[in-house]
Amino acid sequence: MSKRWAWRTLACGLLALLAAAAWIASYVWSPLDFSGDTREFSIERGATLRSVARDLESAGVLPDAWRFELLGRFLRRESMLKAGQYNLDARWSALELLDGITVGATFRLDRLVLVEGWTFRQIRSAVDAHESIRHETATLTDAEIMQRLGMSGAHPEGLFFPDTYYFAKGTADLSILRRSALRMQTILTQQWAGRVDGLPVKNPYEALVLASIVEKETGLERDRPLVAAVLMNRLRIGMRLQVDPTVIYGMGDGFDGDLRRRDLQQDTPYNTYTRSGLPPTPIAAPGLASIAAVMNPAASSALYFVARGDGSSHFSESLAEHNRAVTKYQRAPAGSR
Repeated sequence: MSKRWAWRTLACGLLALLAAAAWIASYVWSPLDFSGDTREFSIERGATLRSVARDLESAGVLPDAWRFELLGRFLRRESMLKAGQYNLDARWSALELLDGITVGATFRLDRLVLVEGWTFRQIRSAVDAHESIRHETATLTDAEIMQRLGMSGAHPEGLFFPDTYYFAKGTADLSILRRSALRMQTILTQQWAGRVDGLPVKNPYEALVLASIVEKETGLERDRPLVAAVLMNRLRIGMRLQVDPTVIYGMGDGFDGDLRRRDLQQDTPYNTYTRSGLPPTPIAAPGLASIAAVMNPAASSALYFVARGDGSSHFSESLAEHNRAVTKYQRAPAGSR
Protein backbone atom coordinates (compact mmCIF):
# COMPACT_ATOMS: atom_id res chain seq x y z
CA MET A 1 0.00 0.00 0.00
CA SER A 2 2.84 2.36 0.84
CA LYS A 3 4.52 1.68 -2.51
CA ARG A 4 1.28 2.40 -4.36
CA TRP A 5 0.89 5.60 -2.41
CA ALA A 6 4.49 6.58 -3.22
CA TRP A 7 3.99 5.97 -6.95
CA ARG A 8 0.80 8.03 -6.94
CA THR A 9 2.58 10.83 -5.14
CA LEU A 10 5.43 10.70 -7.64
CA ALA A 11 3.01 10.70 -10.59
CA CYS A 12 1.10 13.67 -9.16
CA GLY A 13 4.36 15.49 -8.60
CA LEU A 14 5.49 14.89 -12.20
CA LEU A 15 2.14 16.07 -13.55
CA ALA A 16 2.39 19.19 -11.42
CA LEU A 17 5.91 19.85 -12.72
CA LEU A 18 4.78 19.41 -16.33
CA ALA A 19 1.84 21.75 -15.78
CA ALA A 20 4.12 24.32 -14.17
CA ALA A 21 6.61 24.04 -17.04
CA ALA A 22 3.84 24.56 -19.61
CA TRP A 23 2.53 27.58 -17.68
CA ILE A 24 6.01 29.12 -17.43
CA ALA A 25 6.73 28.50 -21.14
CA SER A 26 3.44 30.14 -22.10
CA TYR A 27 4.27 33.25 -20.08
CA VAL A 28 7.88 33.47 -21.27
CA TRP A 29 7.10 33.17 -24.99
CA SER A 30 3.62 34.66 -25.39
CA PRO A 31 3.32 38.13 -26.95
CA LEU A 32 2.83 40.93 -24.42
CA ASP A 33 -0.21 42.14 -26.42
CA PHE A 34 -0.61 45.45 -24.60
CA SER A 35 -2.87 48.06 -26.17
CA GLY A 36 -1.28 49.83 -29.13
CA ASP A 37 1.60 48.53 -31.21
CA THR A 38 4.42 50.24 -29.32
CA ARG A 39 4.97 51.94 -25.99
CA GLU A 40 7.69 54.33 -24.87
CA PHE A 41 9.21 53.46 -21.51
CA SER A 42 12.04 54.97 -19.48
CA ILE A 43 14.38 53.31 -17.02
CA GLU A 44 16.16 55.67 -14.67
CA ARG A 45 19.71 55.12 -13.54
CA GLY A 46 19.76 53.10 -10.31
CA ALA A 47 16.33 51.51 -10.89
CA THR A 48 15.83 47.99 -9.54
CA LEU A 49 14.28 45.02 -11.30
CA ARG A 50 11.36 45.13 -8.86
CA SER A 51 10.67 48.82 -9.46
CA VAL A 52 10.94 48.43 -13.23
CA ALA A 53 8.57 45.44 -13.17
CA ARG A 54 6.06 47.44 -11.15
CA ASP A 55 6.38 50.42 -13.50
CA LEU A 56 5.82 48.12 -16.50
CA GLU A 57 2.68 46.76 -14.82
CA SER A 58 1.43 50.29 -14.07
CA ALA A 59 2.08 51.28 -17.70
CA GLY A 60 -0.06 48.39 -18.93
CA VAL A 61 2.85 46.60 -20.57
CA LEU A 62 2.77 43.62 -18.18
CA PRO A 63 -0.31 41.95 -16.66
CA ASP A 64 1.57 41.63 -13.37
CA ALA A 65 5.00 42.50 -12.00
CA TRP A 66 5.88 39.45 -9.94
CA ARG A 67 6.27 36.95 -12.79
CA PHE A 68 8.53 39.31 -14.72
CA GLU A 69 10.64 39.94 -11.64
CA LEU A 70 10.82 36.20 -10.98
CA LEU A 71 11.95 35.60 -14.58
CA GLY A 72 14.66 38.24 -14.29
CA ARG A 73 15.96 36.85 -11.00
CA PHE A 74 15.90 33.28 -12.30
CA LEU A 75 18.05 34.35 -15.28
CA ARG A 76 20.26 36.48 -12.97
CA ARG A 77 19.50 39.71 -14.83
CA GLU A 78 18.56 41.83 -11.78
CA SER A 79 21.88 43.74 -11.89
CA MET A 80 22.00 44.12 -15.70
CA LEU A 81 19.33 46.80 -16.25
CA LYS A 82 20.28 49.50 -18.78
CA ALA A 83 19.02 53.02 -18.08
CA GLY A 84 17.52 54.85 -21.03
CA GLN A 85 14.48 55.45 -23.24
CA TYR A 86 12.93 52.34 -24.80
CA ASN A 87 10.41 51.73 -27.55
CA LEU A 88 8.60 48.55 -26.54
CA ASP A 89 6.69 46.40 -29.03
CA ALA A 90 3.42 44.61 -28.17
CA ARG A 91 4.51 41.55 -30.14
CA TRP A 92 7.54 40.96 -27.93
CA SER A 93 7.49 38.15 -25.43
CA ALA A 94 8.35 38.66 -21.75
CA LEU A 95 11.79 37.15 -22.41
CA GLU A 96 12.46 39.48 -25.34
CA LEU A 97 11.40 42.44 -23.20
CA LEU A 98 13.82 41.31 -20.51
CA ASP A 99 16.57 40.90 -23.12
CA GLY A 100 15.88 44.40 -24.41
CA ILE A 101 16.12 46.23 -21.10
CA THR A 102 19.14 44.27 -19.89
CA VAL A 103 21.10 44.09 -23.15
CA GLY A 104 19.95 47.60 -24.03
CA ALA A 105 19.45 46.83 -27.71
CA THR A 106 15.91 48.16 -28.08
CA PHE A 107 16.97 51.66 -29.12
CA ARG A 108 17.29 50.28 -32.63
CA LEU A 109 14.91 47.48 -33.54
CA ASP A 110 15.37 45.18 -36.49
CA ARG A 111 12.43 43.58 -38.19
CA LEU A 112 11.59 40.46 -40.13
CA VAL A 113 8.61 40.40 -42.49
CA LEU A 114 6.92 37.04 -43.05
CA VAL A 115 4.52 37.42 -45.97
CA GLU A 116 1.02 35.95 -46.14
CA GLY A 117 0.97 32.96 -48.47
CA TRP A 118 4.63 32.05 -47.98
CA THR A 119 5.61 28.42 -47.63
CA PHE A 120 7.80 27.28 -44.76
CA ARG A 121 10.70 27.03 -47.21
CA GLN A 122 10.28 30.74 -48.02
CA ILE A 123 10.02 31.58 -44.32
CA ARG A 124 13.25 29.72 -43.61
CA SER A 125 15.00 31.50 -46.49
CA ALA A 126 13.96 34.91 -45.14
CA VAL A 127 15.14 34.01 -41.63
CA ASP A 128 18.44 32.60 -42.89
CA ALA A 129 19.11 35.69 -45.01
CA HIS A 130 18.56 38.23 -42.21
CA GLU A 131 21.88 39.61 -41.04
CA SER A 132 20.68 40.72 -37.60
CA ILE A 133 19.37 37.31 -36.55
CA ARG A 134 21.54 34.83 -34.67
CA HIS A 135 21.31 31.72 -36.81
CA GLU A 136 20.85 28.45 -34.97
CA THR A 137 18.68 26.58 -37.48
CA ALA A 138 20.54 26.97 -40.78
CA THR A 139 21.92 23.42 -40.65
CA LEU A 140 18.81 21.84 -39.13
CA THR A 141 16.14 19.91 -40.97
CA ASP A 142 12.51 20.99 -40.77
CA ALA A 143 11.85 18.10 -38.38
CA GLU A 144 14.74 19.15 -36.13
CA ILE A 145 13.46 22.73 -36.02
CA MET A 146 10.01 21.54 -35.00
CA GLN A 147 11.58 19.38 -32.30
CA ARG A 148 13.55 22.36 -30.94
CA LEU A 149 10.29 24.32 -30.84
CA GLY A 150 8.58 21.60 -28.82
CA MET A 151 6.41 20.56 -31.78
CA SER A 152 7.94 17.18 -32.60
CA GLY A 153 6.17 15.30 -35.38
CA ALA A 154 4.23 18.32 -36.62
CA HIS A 155 4.46 19.27 -40.30
CA PRO A 156 5.71 22.89 -40.29
CA GLU A 157 3.68 24.13 -43.24
CA GLY A 158 1.11 26.73 -42.24
CA LEU A 159 1.98 26.71 -38.53
CA PHE A 160 3.83 30.07 -38.52
CA PHE A 161 1.82 33.28 -38.58
CA PRO A 162 2.82 35.77 -41.30
CA ASP A 163 3.47 39.15 -39.73
CA THR A 164 6.15 41.77 -39.09
CA TYR A 165 8.33 40.73 -36.16
CA TYR A 166 10.48 43.30 -34.36
CA PHE A 167 13.48 42.11 -32.39
CA ALA A 168 16.76 43.17 -30.86
CA LYS A 169 19.86 42.50 -32.93
CA GLY A 170 21.32 39.10 -32.12
CA THR A 171 17.97 37.47 -31.31
CA ALA A 172 18.03 33.74 -32.13
CA ASP A 173 16.04 32.53 -35.13
CA LEU A 174 14.38 29.90 -32.94
CA SER A 175 13.06 32.69 -30.73
CA ILE A 176 11.41 34.43 -33.69
CA LEU A 177 10.01 31.19 -35.09
CA ARG A 178 8.65 30.33 -31.65
CA ARG A 179 6.88 33.70 -31.48
CA SER A 180 5.41 33.15 -34.93
CA ALA A 181 4.19 29.63 -34.11
CA LEU A 182 2.68 30.74 -30.81
CA ARG A 183 0.92 33.65 -32.51
CA MET A 184 -0.59 31.29 -35.08
CA GLN A 185 -1.80 28.96 -32.32
CA THR A 186 -3.33 31.87 -30.43
CA ILE A 187 -5.11 33.31 -33.48
CA LEU A 188 -6.33 29.92 -34.65
CA THR A 189 -7.72 29.11 -31.20
CA GLN A 190 -9.49 32.47 -30.95
CA GLN A 191 -10.96 32.25 -34.44
CA TRP A 192 -12.08 28.64 -33.96
CA ALA A 193 -13.91 29.63 -30.79
CA GLY A 194 -15.85 32.27 -32.76
CA ARG A 195 -16.66 30.08 -35.79
CA VAL A 196 -20.18 29.74 -37.17
CA ASP A 197 -22.06 26.50 -36.70
CA GLY A 198 -22.15 23.76 -39.32
CA LEU A 199 -18.70 24.08 -40.87
CA PRO A 200 -17.60 20.93 -42.74
CA VAL A 201 -14.23 20.91 -40.94
CA LYS A 202 -13.71 18.88 -37.77
CA ASN A 203 -10.97 20.81 -35.97
CA PRO A 204 -8.79 23.94 -36.07
CA TYR A 205 -6.11 22.19 -38.13
CA GLU A 206 -8.54 21.35 -40.93
CA ALA A 207 -9.68 24.97 -40.85
CA LEU A 208 -6.04 26.02 -41.17
CA VAL A 209 -5.58 23.76 -44.20
CA LEU A 210 -8.62 25.33 -45.86
CA ALA A 211 -7.47 28.84 -44.93
CA SER A 212 -4.14 28.22 -46.66
CA ILE A 213 -6.01 27.39 -49.87
CA VAL A 214 -8.13 30.54 -49.57
CA GLU A 215 -4.90 32.51 -49.08
CA LYS A 216 -3.40 31.17 -52.31
CA GLU A 217 -6.59 31.44 -54.34
CA THR A 218 -7.15 35.17 -53.95
CA GLY A 219 -5.29 38.24 -52.81
CA LEU A 220 -8.46 40.30 -52.63
CA GLU A 221 -9.70 40.46 -49.06
CA ARG A 222 -13.36 40.99 -49.91
CA ASP A 223 -13.42 37.80 -52.02
CA ARG A 224 -11.99 35.54 -49.33
CA PRO A 225 -15.29 34.79 -47.52
CA LEU A 226 -16.83 33.89 -50.89
CA VAL A 227 -13.91 31.65 -51.88
CA ALA A 228 -14.20 30.00 -48.46
CA ALA A 229 -17.92 29.49 -49.07
CA VAL A 230 -17.28 27.79 -52.42
CA LEU A 231 -14.77 25.39 -50.87
CA MET A 232 -17.09 24.68 -47.94
CA ASN A 233 -20.01 24.02 -50.29
CA ARG A 234 -17.91 21.55 -52.28
CA LEU A 235 -16.85 19.71 -49.13
CA ARG A 236 -20.46 19.46 -47.95
CA ILE A 237 -21.65 17.72 -51.13
CA GLY A 238 -18.55 15.56 -51.57
CA MET A 239 -17.34 17.46 -54.62
CA ARG A 240 -13.58 17.58 -55.14
CA LEU A 241 -12.03 20.95 -54.36
CA GLN A 242 -10.21 21.11 -57.73
CA VAL A 243 -7.92 24.03 -56.92
CA ASP A 244 -4.65 24.67 -58.73
CA PRO A 245 -2.51 25.86 -55.78
CA THR A 246 -2.72 22.47 -54.07
CA VAL A 247 -1.56 20.75 -57.27
CA ILE A 248 1.35 23.17 -57.59
CA TYR A 249 2.35 22.60 -53.97
CA GLY A 250 2.31 18.84 -54.48
CA MET A 251 4.57 19.17 -57.52
CA GLY A 252 7.30 20.78 -55.42
CA ASP A 253 10.41 21.56 -57.44
CA GLY A 254 8.78 19.96 -60.48
CA PHE A 255 6.62 23.03 -61.06
CA ASP A 256 8.18 25.27 -63.71
CA GLY A 257 5.62 28.09 -63.58
CA ASP A 258 3.28 26.59 -66.16
CA LEU A 259 0.48 24.31 -64.94
CA ARG A 260 -0.52 21.85 -67.67
CA ARG A 261 -3.47 19.50 -68.05
CA ARG A 262 -1.21 16.51 -67.44
CA ASP A 263 -0.18 18.05 -64.12
CA LEU A 264 -3.83 18.12 -63.05
CA GLN A 265 -4.05 14.42 -63.85
CA GLN A 266 -0.83 13.43 -62.05
CA ASP A 267 -1.89 12.09 -58.65
CA THR A 268 -0.16 13.34 -55.49
CA PRO A 269 -1.49 13.65 -51.92
CA TYR A 270 -2.08 17.34 -52.68
CA ASN A 271 -3.85 16.96 -56.02
CA THR A 272 -7.42 18.03 -55.27
CA TYR A 273 -8.44 17.15 -58.84
CA THR A 274 -7.64 13.45 -58.31
CA ARG A 275 -8.43 13.21 -54.59
CA SER A 276 -11.47 14.12 -52.54
CA GLY A 277 -11.43 16.17 -49.36
CA LEU A 278 -8.68 18.33 -47.95
CA PRO A 279 -4.97 17.92 -48.68
CA PRO A 280 -2.99 16.42 -45.77
CA THR A 281 -1.42 19.71 -44.62
CA PRO A 282 -1.69 23.44 -45.29
CA ILE A 283 0.03 24.60 -48.45
CA ALA A 284 1.16 28.01 -47.14
CA ALA A 285 0.92 30.37 -44.18
CA PRO A 286 -2.53 32.02 -44.21
CA GLY A 287 -3.08 35.49 -42.81
CA LEU A 288 -5.79 36.56 -40.40
CA ALA A 289 -8.25 37.50 -43.16
CA SER A 290 -8.12 34.04 -44.72
CA ILE A 291 -8.46 32.30 -41.35
CA ALA A 292 -11.41 34.52 -40.44
CA ALA A 293 -13.02 33.85 -43.82
CA VAL A 294 -12.94 30.10 -43.22
CA MET A 295 -14.40 30.44 -39.73
CA ASN A 296 -17.14 32.76 -41.01
CA PRO A 297 -17.64 32.14 -44.75
CA ALA A 298 -20.08 34.17 -46.81
CA ALA A 299 -23.68 33.01 -47.02
CA SER A 300 -23.53 31.73 -50.59
CA SER A 301 -24.49 28.60 -52.52
CA ALA A 302 -21.82 29.18 -55.18
CA LEU A 303 -19.79 26.17 -56.29
CA TYR A 304 -17.48 27.81 -58.82
CA PHE A 305 -15.35 30.89 -59.28
CA VAL A 306 -13.11 32.28 -61.97
CA ALA A 307 -10.63 35.16 -61.99
CA ARG A 308 -11.83 38.28 -63.76
CA GLY A 309 -8.30 39.43 -64.54
CA ASP A 310 -8.38 42.45 -62.22
CA GLY A 311 -7.67 40.55 -59.02
CA SER A 312 -11.33 39.83 -58.28
CA SER A 313 -13.36 36.68 -59.01
CA HIS A 314 -16.76 35.88 -60.49
CA PHE A 315 -18.78 33.35 -58.47
CA SER A 316 -21.35 30.95 -59.96
CA GLU A 317 -23.87 28.48 -58.59
CA SER A 318 -24.04 26.27 -61.68
CA LEU A 319 -21.49 24.84 -64.10
CA ALA A 320 -23.32 26.41 -67.06
CA GLU A 321 -23.06 29.87 -65.51
CA HIS A 322 -19.43 29.20 -64.65
CA ASN A 323 -18.65 28.18 -68.23
CA ARG A 324 -20.12 31.43 -69.51
CA ALA A 325 -18.02 33.39 -66.99
CA VAL A 326 -14.86 31.55 -68.03
CA THR A 327 -15.56 32.34 -71.69
CA LYS A 328 -16.14 35.98 -70.80
CA TYR A 329 -13.15 36.52 -68.53
CA GLN A 330 -10.57 34.06 -69.77
CA ARG A 331 -11.58 33.40 -73.37
CA ALA A 332 -10.84 29.72 -72.92
CA PRO A 333 -12.78 26.45 -72.59
CA ALA A 334 -13.94 25.95 -69.04
CA GLY A 335 -13.49 23.11 -66.66
CA SER A 336 -14.91 23.02 -63.18
CA ARG A 337 -12.40 25.10 -61.30
